This record gives sequence, structure tokens and C-alpha cells, in this order.
Amino acid sequence: MAVDFRFIIIGRGMMGAAAARHLSAMADNIALIGPPEPEERKAHHGVFASHYDEARITRTFDGNLAWGSFAARALDRYRDIEAKSGISFFSEVGCLFAGPPPRDEQDFLLRAQTVSRTLGSDIEIVAPADLGRRFPYLNVGSDFSGYFESKRAGHINPRALVRAQARLAERGGVSLIEETVTSVRDAGSHVEVTAGDIRYTAERVLVAAGGFSNFHALLPRPLDLSVKARTVVFYEMGEREMAVFGDMPSTIVLGDREEDHIYILPPVRYPDGKTYLKLGGDTEALSFSRLEDAGTWFRSEGSAAERDHLSAIALQLMPALAGCPVTSGPCVANFTPTGYPYAGFTQSPRIAVLTGGNFVAAKSSDELGRLGAVLLREGRLGDEDFGRELAPVFA
Repeated sequence: MAVDFRFIIIGRGMMGAAAARHLSAMADNIALIGPPEPEERKAHHGVFASHYDEARITRTFDGNLAWGSFAARALDRYRDIEAKSGISFFSEVGCLFAGPPPRDEQDFLLRAQTVSRTLGSDIEIVAPADLGRRFPYLNVGSDFSGYFESKRAGHINPRALVRAQARLAERGGVSLIEETVTSVRDAGSHVEVTAGDIRYTAERVLVAAGGFSNFHALLPRPLDLSVKARTVVFYEMGEREMAVFGDMPSTIVLGDREEDHIYILPPVRYPDGKTYLKLGGDTEALSFSRLEDAGTWFRSEGSAAERDHLSAIALQLMPALAGCPVTSGPCVANFTPTGYPYAGFTQSPRIAVLTGGNFVAAKSSDELGRLGAVLLREGRLGDEDFGRELAPVFA
């Protein structure tokens, strides 16, 4: 039978929009389906996306070669995407890691240095005696060293990046459909996709719905995927704080304990006209298996207990934040048991999946989108694209 589209990509987030842009250069008759950001978060009862924000850290410094490669490939395309779309999203302010002396050869910092050499990344090691002088906003242990990546690092605006990807995808002939997909079914010779009151057909479909991939009936079988709550904390910046933090790089501090790890975004102006320094961690245990529960979380202000925990760490690391107005917000991260993103076909040879950000994928989203496009077009990923590592695991 004739189909409406050759390819349909479900999910208009960071990976899905990137996949649509890349696929538009490989094929025609493509649709990208996904809802826009809700105007009123607290009144919305549909799906959400975690890219509804103004800043995400980007860097190549990583203890895993695959993740470092994904980031480097994406970073190398940022300026071209900005130029072609006319939308700016990348602030190359650098990224600083700070941590205690490595305990063994498997320590993240040692592994990351090895990966950086493989990727040709320029990482400056800052000795403990010089760290406070170079980065005076930060108060860490006297034995902490710094690992500073000044180029191909900083932060991106995820909202702006998604707009840029979607603009270029549409310019490349992709049909943008602002609806929420509620059903995907392999009909034998084609795939049927229900969005709103309309049923679309395609030869192949890529489900790139992030933490919402297991919600609704998008996949033949659920993925082995943990969807967890994350709270982010915002410090409102005034003139005094901007004098201290205005020129800081993106920063990640590795504490002696995992629960003390923290990431810090430099001051960024948000849609309310105010400038905020944002930070977060990776320790919350709350997880979701139902759309209703995830929606309730996204309509909240996050966890008050986690906000207080992060604030206590923040004030130790950055004493100049004392007295700043503090607010918090919700986020969701999805984790795979492999530690890698999923990019592969499901039990259906016509339905593929791209998800599993593992709380680090925003910086790599353009490359992950490219992999999704290659997967749809070619039917497989090769070893050069870490295809075996990205094989989906199903529940």
C-alpha cells in the first residue's frame, strides 16, 4: 500500500529534532511529530520534555570513549548549525572539572584524560595550588586539581538548539506535525502512527520520546529504562553576584562521595528576564513508571529536600551565593542498564528507538540524532558508531 511518509520520527526533543535534520539530507518524505512546549507548565497534563530550559553543560572531557566521541562529533557541528539556522545556542565559555586525587586507575579523571588524548581534546591540568587563583568563585578542598577544557566546551541553550534543528529539518523538506503520538503499530507492510485524531502511515518509524518512550503505546515491548526525578536549583544573580560569577566556565565538582558531586551552570538569562546560576546533582531515588506520575512531577517545583541538600553543597563551594534568592524546578533523567544510549530496532524491523540519555546526552544530541537517522536509512549502525554498545535492552 502507499504510505503517507517514508519515515516518521516521534519526539520533537533534542534527539528527535536532530534526527530529522540529519535524515532530511539522506532521504525525503519525512515527518517529525511531537507537541510544542506547553505554555503553562503547571496546567499541562500531557507529555513533557527535559529540554525546556536555557542551559546544559557541553564538553568532550569524559571517562567513556563512546560518550566522549558523541560529544566531540556534535560539538564540531554546533557553529555550522548556528550559521545555517540563524539561531545561536552555543556559549564557548569552557568547562572545568575539579576533583580530589584519583584513588585508582579506574577513577573518572584518569579515564577522562585517556579519552581526551584519543579525541585530541585540549585539557589543561590546574594544580591544587593554582586552582583558587584561576577560579576564585570556587572553594574546594586543598588537594583538588582542576581539568579545564577551554575550547569545544561551555554550555548550550537546549530550547534554542531544538528550534535550530527543527528549522533546518523543515527547510530540508521535513513535515513538522505538532501533535502527541499515542499509538504506534506494525501493520505488517507498514507502520501506523496515531497522533491526535489522525492516523499516519510510514515505512519505518523512529521513537525518540526520551523518558516518555515507555508511556502510551509507542513500542512493541517496553524498554529496560529507568525514569528518575531530578531537582535543579536556581540562584538569582544581582550585580554583586555577577561580579563574582559572570565570567565563570561551566563547572563540575567531583566530591569524595557520589552524593556530593554537583554540576554548575554559569549565569544565564531566562525568559522571565532574570539571570540565574543553575546547579544540580544526581542522587534522587524517585522514579516513574506511569505518565500520570511523571506529569505530576513536572508540574511541581521539584524536591524541597533535594533543593536544601544541593543548596548546602553550593554554599560550601561558592560562599558568594549567600543571600541570593533560591528557587527550584523539576527535571527527569532516563537511565539504561548498559550506561549507553539506545539506538536500534525493536522486535519490529520497522520500528526503531533512540533514547537513554543517562543524564549526559544533551551535549551529544546532534550526534545521537545522526545515529538515529543512519539507523532508519540504513537499518543498522556500524562499529565506528558504537552500534553494538547501543543495542536496546527490553524489559
